[in-house]
Amino acid sequence: MNQRPIGVFDSGFGGLTAVRRLRRLMPSEDIIYFGDAARVPYGNRSRDTIMKYARQDMAFLRSFDPKAVLIACGTVSSNCLEQLQAENDIPIVGVVEPTVAAALRATRSGRVGLVATRASVASGAYERAFHRLAPQAELHSRACPLFVPLVEEGRCRPGDPVIETVAEEYLSPLKALGVDTLVLGCTHYPLLTGVIGGVMGEDVALIDAGAESAGAVQALLARAGQLADRAAGQARYYTSDRPENFARLAPLFLGENVGNVEQIDITRY
Repeated sequence: MNQRPIGVFDSGFGGLTAVRRLRRLMPSEDIIYFGDAARVPYGNRSRDTIMKYARQDMAFLRSFDPKAVLIACGTVSSNCLEQLQAENDIPIVGVVEPTVAAALRATRSGRVGLVATRASVASGAYERAFHRLAPQAELHSRACPLFVPLVEEGRCRPGDPVIETVAEEYLSPLKALGVDTLVLGCTHYPLLTGVIGGVMGEDVALIDAGAESAGAVQALLARAGQLADRAAGQARYYTSDRPENFARLAPLFLGENVGNVEQIDITRY
């Protein structure tokens, strides 16, 4: 039993999809969430810049003495996970390994697609994980740099001509390759499930990185006997940009209002 909070961070709002699943799986847990909305997206940055931002995000969360941290960001998970794990003495979970494992359970043909940020695709992290877990599987990757900014602007619903045009351009090559499973390798992308599913078709399984990584955190804490024992946990939300913007957009990802949101200067960490 451990009453310390779980820390979660992302470059913006997408990580709230992981928080949503965490709160369903472990309603007794306190959660500290930081969304670096002032510097979103991370996916178009250099690896050095991504690492700098990730270390600052970790330092902020460490100020709350968390028992574990979920990196609810595909870009940071792909580029920085091992380094952050080496630099910190608490469990740190990324989205890559849990998501790859779920995709391999779901695929029937062994032909899997991946949509993610440029930095995630360029890192090769998903390819390495697939090769390690299932060398015979095929992974076909596609960088989708416009998805995150469009989701952050609320342009994510079926029928929106902008997101549907962009999705068709990004996804058509993967559909043509005949993938039967598609990894949504960024925690923003679950909000595009309707749009992506409309392009790919109902026979293609969509794997939610945020949901799978939340499940991995629960399993880790349960194995270690570190789950909280309280009636109900609380979630606290922090952002590097305007709190009113965070409070307005967060329900789209979280499915509920967030209440008070605090703005911090992340560059101080």
